Amino acid sequence: MAEILTLFTSIGLSEQKAKETLKNEALSSALKEGIIQAQRVNGANGVDKAMGTLLYSMASRLKDNKRLVFLSDCIAQRKICTELQLAAALDFVKSHPEDPISQKEFDEACGVGVVITPEQIEDAVESVIKKHKEQLLTERYRFNMGLLMGEARSALKWAEGKVIKNEVDVQVLHLLGPKTEADLEKKPKVRELFHISLMEQLRGEALKFHKAGENYKTEGYVVTPKTMDLLRKHIEFTGGQIRTRFPPEPNGILHIGHAKAINFNFGYAKANNGICYLRYDDTNPEKEEEKYFTAIKDMVEWLGYTPYDVTHASDNFQKLYDLAVDLIRRGHAYVCHQKGEELKGHNVPPSPWRDRPIEESLVLFERMKKGMFAEGEATLRMKMVMEDGKMDPVAYRIKYTPHHRTGDEWCIYPTYDYTHCLCDSIENITHSLCTKEFQARRSSYYWLCNALDLYCPVQWEYGRLNLTYTVVSKRKIIKLVETGVVRDWDDPRLFTLTALRRRGFPPEAINNFCARVGVTVSQTTTEPHLLESCVRDVLNDTAPRAMAVLEPLKVTITNLPKDTKMDVRVPDFPANESKGAHTVPFTCTVFIEQSDFREVMEKGYKRLTPEQPVGLRHAGYVISVQKVIKDSQGKVVELEVTCCSSETAEKPKAFIHWVSQPLVCEVRLYERLFLHKHPEDPSEVPGGFLSDINPNSLQVISSALVDTSVKGAKVLDKFQFERVGYFSLDPDSSADKLVFNRTVTLKEDPGKI
Repeated sequence: MAEILTLFTSIGLSEQKAKETLKNEALSSALKEGIIQAQRVNGANGVDKAMGTLLYSMASRLKDNKRLVFLSDCIAQRKICTELQLAAALDFVKSHPEDPISQKEFDEACGVGVVITPEQIEDAVESVIKKHKEQLLTERYRFNMGLLMGEARSALKWAEGKVIKNEVDVQVLHLLGPKTEADLEKKPKVRELFHISLMEQLRGEALKFHKAGENYKTEGYVVTPKTMDLLRKHIEFTGGQIRTRFPPEPNGILHIGHAKAINFNFGYAKANNGICYLRYDDTNPEKEEEKYFTAIKDMVEWLGYTPYDVTHASDNFQKLYDLAVDLIRRGHAYVCHQKGEELKGHNVPPSPWRDRPIEESLVLFERMKKGMFAEGEATLRMKMVMEDGKMDPVAYRIKYTPHHRTGDEWCIYPTYDYTHCLCDSIENITHSLCTKEFQARRSSYYWLCNALDLYCPVQWEYGRLNLTYTVVSKRKIIKLVETGVVRDWDDPRLFTLTALRRRGFPPEAINNFCARVGVTVSQTTTEPHLLESCVRDVLNDTAPRAMAVLEPLKVTITNLPKDTKMDVRVPDFPANESKGAHTVPFTCTVFIEQSDFREVMEKGYKRLTPEQPVGLRHAGYVISVQKVIKDSQGKVVELEVTCCSSETAEKPKAFIHWVSQPLVCEVRLYERLFLHKHPEDPSEVPGGFLSDINPNSLQVISSALVDTSVKGAKVLDKFQFERVGYFSLDPDSSADKLVFNRTVTLKEDPGKI
């Protein structure tokens, strides 16, 4: 150990760094071999610090030690002299895992023997500064100097970054002179007004994903002797096009978390001129229904995406079966008779049938296919250990349930662990995007493709999107429906996509929400108000205004003739009247909100009182109370008022909305379905999520009054009811009575009076 420590410090490592390196067995072994090889080449000249730094970097980054001696020789012979050349060398050997290395190709790819003179660097920097001279003189030291560095390095690929930076600094100083006090002042922070769009987040190299065909450059990707040939054939077939897929199980309705997956998969393909499949993972016939297939496709299209093709895992049932037979023949799978309960958990004992003869497993698998075993009597298992320690996952199980597409043709069905990666391979997917919990299955994904010598896509994981105050699991939503807490999957209090659509959430708002949350690797939990904010942003620009009174108070204007009737013009969008208008009737009887009148004046109250007049929005009138009429219980039921033109009257402190000759409509007001942020968390809700239901999550107002401009509305048309909120027309509406769902409240301070 002391000898190796001395060896490591001899190349310039500090004693502490050398000791840390010794703790990593793989790294210290590779570094030791690299140093000894370099010493063998250099003889008495030994290994200097610069060489040692490159050897350490190589040992820590090289995944396959087959090329270690070759690269150590290149460093010792000073063919590889910089980190830039080393990075190119590592990429080269990674892309030629088995091929004999052509020294000529290697030298060209890594800049071996290329000499960049100081004059070349000076000329390149001078050319770049000349190009940006005007902007440099204007912005001075606030200019992005990284741009100059980047352009100069592009012109001189193998020049050292430090040398280029020094030259940039010298030439900028010569042009601008020393920094002044103004240059040294901190630049004021500008508040970010716009969020980065989803397409910008997904475009090009923003995510640091691999390019099509460069799967082998990805961390953790397994390279086999067949890999490069398979990748070449893949590129020939796809033309280097990005290919993704959205693979839902058709056994439930999509929810807000799926919106992120849809945006990520379809969005990544769209942003990079690729294609995305909608693939139904229909391998569990017991739970799949046609309504789910239809609803999933509807939601994808509602969010604005068109699948390149709609496929099914069941399209490949015969091919998947043939591959399973091949897997058995290769000695990688066997038929097992352990029961389902024996296979649960992580400490499952090895199967006593793991080493049964290949021919025997082939015969038994054929018998499984022919229906000669009962359900649970036999499974096909793969000989591999998953990242979470689970051993020999099941590839096929027996189910005597007709399939919605293949009927009774099959009685054995493949599992997710077996099907998913093979369908990705069959469809030549380049980027298999999935949520973080599938990271434990990445090794099995790569193993299976490689065990069958098939093209292997790259699996990339991203963080799930979770919302507080809700549940999204299929089982729990079914429980909510069965117990009558909600009406169905599209109840507007849920966060399924069908429920959000029914509530009136625009698809653009959901996509904007996904963009704001961002494409992160870490799991995201956010509160509903961020989503609601995105909804308001869209509806503010798209939902025409109307007036509605939810708790009406009758107001009779006594100084207008009883037969008064006039049309009042109301702009659809008051902030931009060029976008259109509608008319509503105005008579001597109008209705206002009960909350817009107080019999006793209170400090800070700005609306109607016996002593304080108020304006009527859009009507051009100011009304003043003359008489308050009450019922036998003392409740105010009517006001008699007089009116005068708002042009001649003193400007009132407030203007309120009103309706006259209105439509009687039903209005449904929604609040959060659950009382606690995390209704599924036993520490927060010991009684379980069903005990956490908010009793006030739905309020139905059966006789709300809405102005006649909404009369011709179609289902899901959206409006802003002025001063009340955003509303959408519900499918329960009929010719006799319209039903409106409150989508979100207005962005107002709830404490405002």
